Amino acid sequence: MIRRRTVDSISAALMRFAVIFANALAFLIGIVLVVKACPILAQKSPLQLLFGSTWYPLRGQFGLLPFLVGTVAVTLVAMVLSIPVCLLSAIYLSEYARQRVRSLVMPIVDVLAGIPSVVYGLWGVIVIVPLVRSVGQSLGSDTTGYSLLAGGLVLSVMVVPVIVSVSTEVMRAVPVELRESTIALGATRWETARYVVLRAAHRGIFAAIILGFARAFGETLAVLMVVGNVARIPVSVFDPVYPLPALIANKYGEMMSLPLYDSALMLVALILLVVAACFIVGARLTLRRLGRTA
Repeated sequence: MIRRRTVDSISAALMRFAVIFANALAFLIGIVLVVKACPILAQKSPLQLLFGSTWYPLRGQFGLLPFLVGTVAVTLVAMVLSIPVCLLSAIYLSEYARQRVRSLVMPIVDVLAGIPSVVYGLWGVIVIVPLVRSVGQSLGSDTTGYSLLAGGLVLSVMVVPVIVSVSTEVMRAVPVELRESTIALGATRWETARYVVLRAAHRGIFAAIILGFARAFGETLAVLMVVGNVARIPVSVFDPVYPLPALIANKYGEMMSLPLYDSALMLVALILLVVAACFIVGARLTLRRLGRTA
């Protein structure tokens, strides 16, 4: 008996240490980024950095607006394209599919989540970029295919596993009694899914969308390979863009001797960390609230 209590105490202590270490590591990363970003914040105002449209490090100009707009635009295009498909897929897997079909499809969705981003990027270069170029040229746009639309299409595929998995689970968590009582009143299966299941699971679905948004917002390699990486504000989905993660991946290590260059890139990393953390924490709180009210 004493031995079992000792083992339980040691196990609990080890797990507590693991949790503390993981949270402390994230906090430490944030502190390091803040310290590294302080030099540029001391010389230039945040508004000047966030709303400046010129990125010219040789002249000390570090306007981040084109990169911010590019990041938000690519993410929004991806979410607009993926959310309807993901919700319909989740409804099918939760309400229509048999257990055999569900047990076959869900592992495939999990495999999609584990594919390296460089593979998605290569697929985008080989398939999506030529497709976007053909569509754009047929519509009168002089595009190379490396564009906002290409990045959004690649990202939309990458966020599908996150949104589908979480949405399916929260829909299946809706009590069976709600479905049965609605069907007993004469509602069809689609009406039950639309008016009962979706309403009961809307918080969890919203959390799934937030997690997908955070995943898309911070994606680097796959987007870098297909968006063109031109630092200007796009006016069309066929224009090239330059997201924040791609800026860090392309520029870090170059011209680090320039004043404030390293600090500017650390500020970009800090912005990405803060935005992703806010979305993830918001999604987790939403899911926890859903669990308490279930």
